[in-house]
Amino acid sequence: MATKRSGTKATNPSADSKTLVQFYRDMLLIRRFEERAGQLYGMGLIGGFCHLYIGQEAVVVGLQACAKQGDSVITSYRDHGHMLACGMDPKGVMAELTGREGGYSKGKGGSMHMFSREKGFYGGHGIVGAQVPIGTGLAFAHKYKNDGGLSFAYFGDGAANQGQIYESFNMASLWKLPVIYVIENNKYGMGTSVQRASASPDLHKRGEPFAMRTMSVDGMSVQAVYEAGQDATEYVRSGKGPVLMEVNTYRYRGHSMSDPAKYRSKEELQKMREQFDPIDRLRAQLVEIKAMDEEGFKAIDKEIKDIVTEAAEFSQTSPEPHPSELWTDILIDAA
Repeated sequence: MATKRSGTKATNPSADSKTLVQFYRDMLLIRRFEERAGQLYGMGLIGGFCHLYIGQEAVVVGLQACAKQGDSVITSYRDHGHMLACGMDPKGVMAELTGREGGYSKGKGGSMHMFSREKGFYGGHGIVGAQVPIGTGLAFAHKYKNDGGLSFAYFGDGAANQGQIYESFNMASLWKLPVIYVIENNKYGMGTSVQRASASPDLHKRGEPFAMRTMSVDGMSVQAVYEAGQDATEYVRSGKGPVLMEVNTYRYRGHSMSDPAKYRSKEELQKMREQFDPIDRLRAQLVEIKAMDEEGFKAIDKEIKDIVTEAAEFSQTSPEPHPSELWTDILIDAA
């Protein structure tokens, strides 16, 4: 059963104006945070890989607005936006990127491998598609404990061809696990377009052989994502089983900071920025429904700038981990 959703008119929003303003703030925080992370990487302050979420902000903001206390979130290595949308402190996230003691994983996880059990965020994961079976396991735990929670398992179009994902789909459908599988289809798996990598590029249809409810959503509209998320979470929480949601989005930067993205044209990127930018689209909606004026936008801009500046400063002043930390957080006493 497939459901298609696209953006709706600003004059009839599904969320009230206060919620839309919060969406704008949350997306702008992710955008500015990622821009600053890119700057720190260029200065040599962030080591290893760094995958930015710029352009995809509407996906995680819209969906996490539908989450409840106790839900679980897991994703891939493009994970900073998910952390912020889960309510993790920008200072702790940025400090982890720079490998400092004040980071969420004490500076030992870096960009791809930090987590927060307190916020229900179970990590970015560096192995393509590997987070999906873990997200399925989190859903099994919710059902086993009967705690009312569900699992949001995010992955990309490149990971959609991994076999372990379909084993997870089968298990989740058989056991009616409370999980929403979210394909963030940003059109390129590393440097290969989805049309070249997938024989069937309509990725949401991959759930149909497993008797799974599927959705295709405009991921450049936070309102459309939010509406679809409300629908999906209600379905899953009612015990009907998993949902596969393909959210069609776009990343403005390369796959990682080392990728010049020469596999796509400048015209394509310019068109997406000018016509479909999720933050600009929501800003236009807020103006149209008279929910915000220029002074309001300036106030939010300043608030976000201050938050990101503080996070960047903390990420450089927090001390590096002590060498003894090499031996901590390795084993857990499960007795």
